[in-house]
Amino acid sequence: MTVKDIAAAIEEWAPRQTAQSYDNVGLQIGRPDREVQRILVALDVTPEVVAEAKDRGTDLIVTHHPLLFRPVKSLTPRSFVGGIALEIAEAGIALYAAHTNLDAARGGVSFALADRLGLNEVDFLAPLEDHVVKLVTFVPASHAAEVRKAIAVAGAGVIGNYDACAFTSAGTGYFRPSEDSQPFIGEASGEIQSAEEIRLEVQLPDWQLEGVLSALKVAHPYEEVAYDVYKVQQPYRDAGLGAVGHLTSPLETEEFLDHIANALDAPALRYSGGSASPILRVAVCGGSGSDLIGRAAAAGAQAFVTADVTYHRFFEILDSDGGSSMLLVDAGHYETEKATDELVARFLRNAFPDLSVSTTKHRTAAMRHHISSPVSSS
Repeated sequence: MTVKDIAAAIEEWAPRQTAQSYDNVGLQIGRPDREVQRILVALDVTPEVVAEAKDRGTDLIVTHHPLLFRPVKSLTPRSFVGGIALEIAEAGIALYAAHTNLDAARGGVSFALADRLGLNEVDFLAPLEDHVVKLVTFVPASHAAEVRKAIAVAGAGVIGNYDACAFTSAGTGYFRPSEDSQPFIGEASGEIQSAEEIRLEVQLPDWQLEGVLSALKVAHPYEEVAYDVYKVQQPYRDAGLGAVGHLTSPLETEEFLDHIANALDAPALRYSGGSASPILRVAVCGGSGSDLIGRAAAAGAQAFVTADVTYHRFFEILDSDGGSSMLLVDAGHYETEKATDELVARFLRNAFPDLSVSTTKHRTAAMRHHISSPVSSS
């Protein structure tokens, strides 16, 4: 297996096109054709992780957070990022990052967090918008079934739990072959032709359009394939941000806070608000999820667990009396995403059973917590 093979498998699960516009995902260091036998998975790249990778004879490090996120001015030991990147390159190790595309994947980061908290009936909190297109093409009736099957195999026509979804209607197409044409019907420089054609419609995510169009052109009998692509104003249900589900049994606010701390091994929680009734419906977003506070409330969540909540955002869930119908919890960025290590490792072990896949033994978060000791009264 090569780095390219492993990247392709990850990106089939978490397409790069679903990453946020500010992100930098994919192969960051190394050659795509490098052979891989050992993989090390970590949330972040740190000096300890690089040393561990060297000791293990690792060929590829797969992380959630990109090392190369902002522009790097030099690869020298003088900076944290540049020094680590230089060491990885000199060791001949490849580095791959799946960040916000893995956040957006079904079964991705937020789903792993939901699983750690014991949520059931989990689905996306905010499905991705503006990624669905409709492809319409016109095929002679004799080839309609063949073309429909070809574009379905390429990924078109998936709607929820169904695939190969399509709609057809009959009509007549007209055209006149030019002098330089090689027409399927009629002759070059001939008369205007008509053909009984099928209008074939399918929907698909926009990142699959290139591959589906290639399959369409291979299967279509015409020299020039007529097709239209329309943007569809509806969410894409197989990618999104955050997740929402239900606890097995309801918990009071204090019980739920203890449950979060224990499940995530979180040394401290920041929170505001609270639910007047026992908490059953819970929304989550691994990492920085403050932008989904409103979506969590609209989804009827009695609690929203995320990280990186700034001071003023804790006020957003409060009413004019200081009360709230939703508990907002900041459990820590590392703590809400730590399950990603094993999530990715499990995926890679299933996809490549002959490879050695390990998760780092190191805690990669730079931030630490200080818990003050009790002051003696003596």
